[in-house]
Amino acid sequence: MILHELIDYETLRVIWWLLLGVLLIAFATTGGFDLGVGTLLPFVARTDTERRVAINTIGATWEGNQVWLILGGGAIFAAWPPLYAVSFSGFYLAMFAILFALILRPVGFKYRSKRESANWRNGWDWALFIGGFVPSLIFGVAVGNVLQGVPFRFADDMRIFYEGSFFALLNPYALLCGLLSLAMLTMHGAAWLVLKSSGPVAERARSYGSIAALAVILLFALGGLFLWIGDGGYRITSDISPIGPSNPLLKTVALEKGAWLTNYTAHAWMIIAPVLGFAGAALAFIAMRARREVMTLLFSKVAIFGIISTVGLSMFPFILPSSLDPRSSLTVWDASSSHMTLFIMLVVTVIFLPIILAYTAWVYKVLWGKVDEKSVTDKNSHAY
Repeated sequence: MILHELIDYETLRVIWWLLLGVLLIAFATTGGFDLGVGTLLPFVARTDTERRVAINTIGATWEGNQVWLILGGGAIFAAWPPLYAVSFSGFYLAMFAILFALILRPVGFKYRSKRESANWRNGWDWALFIGGFVPSLIFGVAVGNVLQGVPFRFADDMRIFYEGSFFALLNPYALLCGLLSLAMLTMHGAAWLVLKSSGPVAERARSYGSIAALAVILLFALGGLFLWIGDGGYRITSDISPIGPSNPLLKTVALEKGAWLTNYTAHAWMIIAPVLGFAGAALAFIAMRARREVMTLLFSKVAIFGIISTVGLSMFPFILPSSLDPRSSLTVWDASSSHMTLFIMLVVTVIFLPIILAYTAWVYKVLWGKVDEKSVTDKNSHAY
């Protein structure tokens, strides 16, 4: 038997769909609190010292947290080439805005304290706010558009045509999803600040985080209600082979009201995902008000896991539906790389992912503890 045939093609495709979800959730639960702290910076910190406290809660780990975003992009590129081609070309301006905002963060971290000027530092603090706010919003807007379908099509020779515009992405449902993403990551950032800081910064973070948690519950419910009563949702109406060739044009797809909810009827266990989304946010609110710092962060992570999993499970086996030509929609069964490629990538992942996890755990263990005003004002401190 050839080595890569130890795992059949269908199973490999499902594994890589799961791994893509794992990488997205890992980024949201680690890099997500970095983005949330940036978003909260102008609100929880009113003096230069307080802003330094907030910044230094993430200053030592934010670079490592970007690993999950890079791995996610790499997984899309290698495991799902059509998805990479469509999303990174169709969402080009949105991706550019995200990258521009993310580039502001390292510059802001490194340069804000290079001068004593208040205007200089305030300017970089607003750059850090943009670096947190813009990606948090646009990530959710992108997901909202994916749920509605993206205006692309494949020609018979598999050339890709995208016929949308940047401003068309800013439709009401996508903006609702953007606000949900913003509230979710703001809640997560507040949970991190409550855990890692003290004094006025932690108290303000607790207040804003409580509001964000309630907003998550409301916006998540509204998003689900729209999927239930709206016209969105796609369903495969022809036979499709889980081990067939990666050619989206070999199937037929119909737009159908409520189609994104059919998986929950066929597989009742999937309801666990939205339940975790609601329960995690509610428990994060309760823990935040009860001053249970560690539990607040854990429940916030549960909410993120539930919300992101809800999107993936609702759409399965779709990964990027097309509103322009539904049969061009990309699914787990017809948008992957070859059997051999997926197997080799899985072997590499099995080797290196535990190393990344072990190193990340070690870093957080070493850097455990609160950041206070004394630690950032100490003359011998290496804080930002």
